[in-house]
Amino acid sequence: MASKGGRSSESVKVIVRCRPLNSTEEANGNYRIVEMDGKSGSVTLNRPGSAAEEPKVFSFDRVYDWDSEQAVLFAESAAGIVDSVLQGFNGTIFAYGQTGTGKSHTMEGKESPEELRGVIPRAFHHIFDAITAVANPNKEFLVRASYLEIYNEDVRDLLAKNANQKLELKENQDSGVYVKDLTSYVVKSVRECDKLREFGHKNRRTGA
Repeated sequence: MASKGGRSSESVKVIVRCRPLNSTEEANGNYRIVEMDGKSGSVTLNRPGSAAEEPKVFSFDRVYDWDSEQAVLFAESAAGIVDSVLQGFNGTIFAYGQTGTGKSHTMEGKESPEELRGVIPRAFHHIFDAITAVANPNKEFLVRASYLEIYNEDVRDLLAKNANQKLELKENQDSGVYVKDLTSYVVKSVRECDKLREFGHKNRRTGA
């Protein structure tokens, strides 16, 4: 993320979230082998069946355990990036992990009840709340939305009429790296963003 001052800088932060055990895992007798310390940002990994071996400790910018709330995660780890985008800087938030680790819950969640909303729908609300709060009548915002998927190194436009068509990554001096022929819609409300997200979600591949 670029800074607001004259000197540009980038900051990459790594956040770790651990989901709770599901009912199947509990029925099978599985148990947690990790400990999360939100204050120190550390994750302790204990080797199962080997109490004599020292646990391994890993440090991250932030960690969230199985009891963490969607609103807290967004406020602490995502809202600042959205604010920077509103100020004209580039920002990226992405979730990485195996299938079933909770990426969709963190990023999308559920629209209702409100406390289950993930990063993406909360970002929609954050953006348009910020725009509404701007008191300067001479200041305008243009919000565009796209929805793409990278799966097995193939790039697909989830909002295109033919969502199976593979797109190409390009680069030029003015705009940097971009996806050629990626669909982009001007959106004016949270609801319009939600409609595009719902449409694109239907075109996602299983396990993406």
